[in-house]
Amino acid sequence: QVQLVESGGGLVQTGGSLRLSCAASGRTFSGGTMGWFRQAPGKERKFVAAITWNSGTGTYADSVKGRFTISRDTAKNTMYLQMNSLIPEDTAVYSCAFRGLFQVGYAYWGQGTRVTVSS
Repeated sequence: QVQLVESGGGLVQTGGSLRLSCAASGRTFSGGTMGWFRQAPGKERKFVAAITWNSGTGTYADSVKGRFTISRDTAKNTMYLQMNSLIPEDTAVYSCAFRGLFQVGYAYWGQGTRVTVSS
């Protein structure tokens, strides 16, 4: 059974940094894509960033480009999201997810970790 566990959230001031981690287990992740999504209070969940597991190629939402960096450690089966220059609009619950090679959508989700950016 696939398990995704996020960590690293917390409270930070505007301009600060946090690094989120997503520890994955339960299957091989080779060939798939892992992503970060966030849901702000009262709003829909939105895409933040994704990374192809094999190549490490990352893609980003426009709102985080240049501030966030996605990466993964295949030996540890862990994905990271380095978040710099945080702003209050980044406040949300951040969740990681996995999509297999032939899957259309993300089939596996973590429980999320809360990030709060104070002004």
